[in-house]
Amino acid sequence: MNGGVRFGALRRALVPITQHMLTAQLRELERDGLVARKVLAEKPLQVEYGLTNSAWGLTPAFRELLAWSKLYGPRRHAEAGETTLGAGLA
Repeated sequence: MNGGVRFGALRRALVPITQHMLTAQLRELERDGLVARKVLAEKPLQVEYGLTNSAWGLTPAFRELLAWSKLYGPRRHAEAGETTLGAGLA
């Protein structure tokens, strides 16, 4: 949400995503009108992605999802592991 981001920077930020999966997701987001792809006139070819006006309208929802994931994401993973472990002991 801080302006355009190059493909390589996105990939590094989303480790362990594969190049194939990132490309597929970006194409889907572009098709849905949420991400704009901009080819920069540089050598080697550089591509930058940014949010569209439609996506900017969703930023309150994005922020809420991020806050929720910070609050419940790691705990939920830990609870799921405990549930699986506990089921094996019963």
